[in-house]
Amino acid sequence: MRKELRIKKNKEFQEAFKKGNSFANRQFVVYVLKKEGQENYRVGLSVSKKIGNAVVRNQVKRYIRQTFLELNDRVYKGNDYVIIARKPAATMSMHEVKNSLEHVLKVARVLKKTEKLHNE
Repeated sequence: MRKELRIKKNKEFQEAFKKGNSFANRQFVVYVLKKEGQENYRVGLSVSKKIGNAVVRNQVKRYIRQTFLELNDRVYKGNDYVIIARKPAATMSMHEVKNSLEHVLKVARVLKKTEKLHNE
C-alpha cells in the first residue's frame, strides 16, 4: 500500500474516532470519516498488543492491507478508514480476513456493488 494511502498521525486517528461513523463485526471495527476534496481513500490500522506478539500483529496488518489492495476499485474514494482488529482476527487466514472486512465495509455502505461479468 502506497504511503500516501496510509493514516499515520495520532491526530488523524483521533479525528476519525471523534467525527467518523463506526461499524463492527466480531473481528474488526471500522471507522469511516468523509473527507471533502480528497481524491483517494486512506487507511489507518490499529492492532493492539492484546492480539498477539509482533509476528501475529504484523501478519494481521499485512492481511488487511492486501484486502484493501484487492478491493481497491470497489472502495469509495474520498474517505478515511481506520481499521481496529479484534482478538479473533489473530487466528484468521487471509481469506477469512478478506471476507470479514468485506462484510464490515458492506455494512458501512462504502463498497461498490460488483458487476456481474457476462459472457459474450
